[in-house]
Amino acid sequence: MQDSTKTDGRRHRGRPRRISPDAALDGALDAFWTGGYNGTTLDDLSAATGMNRPSLYATFGDKRHLYLHALGRFGQMMEAAVKSALDEAPTIREALTRFYGGALGVYLSGSTEARGCFVICTATVEAPQEPEIRQALQTVLALIDALLAARFRQAVDAGELPADTDVDILGALAAATLHSLAVRARAGTPRAALEALVTASIDRLLHSAH
Repeated sequence: MQDSTKTDGRRHRGRPRRISPDAALDGALDAFWTGGYNGTTLDDLSAATGMNRPSLYATFGDKRHLYLHALGRFGQMMEAAVKSALDEAPTIREALTRFYGGALGVYLSGSTEARGCFVICTATVEAPQEPEIRQALQTVLALIDALLAARFRQAVDAGELPADTDVDILGALAAATLHSLAVRARAGTPRAALEALVTASIDRLLHSAH
């Protein structure tokens, strides 16, 4: 009897390397982040994920669904990072400093510094024509507002801010600064200018509460 491992050529080539869905999704997220939704082709996504088109469709659905998966993944990572930055700092000023510092670390990462926020810099373009993307964008914006408002409420309870502080308005204003940083980073604003804006914004936010 012949040894099948010697006569079956496929045994020598081995099985194709399997790409995990999480790793593929990370690759797709990075591609969409750089090129935007419309500017990212299926060939770009295949190259970024290491999956051919049939495999992409089978795993994630069409391009729109793949983008929605990427939005969901970024939202989960962002929520964890924001909670960590806000909750681990003992004072509201330190919490905001960590929050914006962490955001700038993300916005200025990647192959170029003109990166910005994945959600703000890509989903806002597609939201008017794509209801599911618009809903995902609204969910992320509401989450950021709520996390910041909760941290301002914590500062009120700790006596750092006046009892009558409107924490919801402060949360929305703090989030608006974050979104401005995202757009400015995408536009190529230097880090030093963004950091100066962070410092001034924190001063204004906390001053307005007194």
